[in-house]
Amino acid sequence: MCEALASLLLPAPCRICDRMLDTGSAIPFCRACLAALSEPLREPLCAQCGRPIVSTAVTQGIEPPRCYFCRAGTYAFDFARSFAAYTPPMSRAILLLKYGNVTPLGAWFARRLADLVERQPQDFAVDAVVPVPLDAERLRERGYNQAEHIAKPLARLLGIPFRSYLLVRTRPRPNHLRLTRLERWETVRGAYATHKAAEVDKLRVLLVDDVFTSGATLDACSKALKRAGAARVVGLTVARALSLYLPPEAALQDRNLGE
Repeated sequence: MCEALASLLLPAPCRICDRMLDTGSAIPFCRACLAALSEPLREPLCAQCGRPIVSTAVTQGIEPPRCYFCRAGTYAFDFARSFAAYTPPMSRAILLLKYGNVTPLGAWFARRLADLVERQPQDFAVDAVVPVPLDAERLRERGYNQAEHIAKPLARLLGIPFRSYLLVRTRPRPNHLRLTRLERWETVRGAYATHKAAEVDKLRVLLVDDVFTSGATLDACSKALKRAGAARVVGLTVARALSLYLPPEAALQDRNLGE
């Protein structure tokens, strides 16, 4: 409330486009940028990973349609969806949540994800909501886990237990932010585990993160949960990076698939 009042009394620029704010929201974005962030991914989507399929030619005869990567068994999760594309405005918004301490964005993103879940309740039948964890050192540096800021209000909106302790990151991420496709997969291989006291057997888990980039993180987390006995793992992210970030073993083939 105080932040919203301050934005009315003390005009400030939108944190995405630098135009003057024209809302009284605690989210420091103008109406145009909020509208851009609210544009969801459109069908058709891969039935498993949710990747937008530009051409259906490669999935003819496959019902429901699945992308090359899912037909090749690339991912360990059972199902995944993202709310929106990882556009430049979305990238800026997520960076502000991640590093800029604009934590009200977590609840704003959670509301969009809840709407997505409520449209497909049968696909999101789960027993617990779990955020993708940070390693201990990065959590100390940042002071919070952005995935938890999304997952906790999401769990409350859905009426599903929030279980952040189920999954831990056992190996730190490299310090440099930009990773190649291969590095993205190598840095998360075996980097997650379930907590030794966690009861995961036969659990259906909703795994929440900010961005689906190559899918490597959701894949590694899903493998850890399934090794511990999880019956089903569903991934849910705010944004989805598109053709620039693909599983390394399929990157070349993707150019020939028409997707």
